Order: sequence, then C-alpha cells, then structure tokens
Amino acid sequence: MTKQSFFSFCLSDFRVSPDYPFDEDFETAVLRHWDNRKWFAIVMQVSRRKFGFDSDETVEVVNLKLPVEMFGSFGKAEGVYPAYHMNKLHWISVLLPDAPDDVVCFLTTVSYEATKSKGTKRSRPE
Repeated sequence: MTKQSFFSFCLSDFRVSPDYPFDEDFETAVLRHWDNRKWFAIVMQVSRRKFGFDSDETVEVVNLKLPVEMFGSFGKAEGVYPAYHMNKLHWISVLLPDAPDDVVCFLTTVSYEATKSKGTKRSRPE
C-alpha cells in the first residue's frame, strides 16, 4: 500500500485527512480523531535498518495503536513490527509496502476504535 492509498482509505472509512503538526516536517503525517484529537496513526519515513534489515533504504511506515491482547496475533504478521519511536506496549509499526493491504486496513480500524472517545460525544459536522 502506498502512503497516498492509506490516506485515501482513512478519508473514505473514517472521514479523516492527514495533519502535519511538526514544524518544517511535511513528510510526517498524523491522523487523529476530530473530536478528542487523539492520534490513531502516524505516517513517517524510517530506515529499514530500524526494523532489523541490512539496508538504509527508507520506507513509509504507519504506527498504530493496538489493545495489548492483540499483540500476540499480529506481532508476527508480514510487515508488522514493534513500534518505532513509540511505546512498544501499545503501538506497532506497519511497513506500508510490505504488509498486505487487508492487514493494514484491519489494524488501522482497530487503532481508530481503540483511540475514539468513550461515551457520548457530539457528532462530526458534515
């Protein structure tokens, strides 16, 4: 999956567009809930070496939040690793070009659900 197709999935399924909150960094994008502003995904370029590869090639990575009980199920999935630059107890890194698209979409949905507001909140404006 490309970064752009990932953003298209998030827009179509969650009505969320990327946000670029870091000064002078227009590559790293955050996807967050509109009401509580919590992140459910961060997309960035990371060296494959950070994931144990013998390569300095950079790759598009999305960090996603998972419930702890799901880590055993997806810790060994293709393209899924302990989170880069986030709490490894709660976040995973998914290498977008390496992970199957259906796995990326499923894990993104889980992350979205895990970070949404609890209880009744106002609905999103159209």
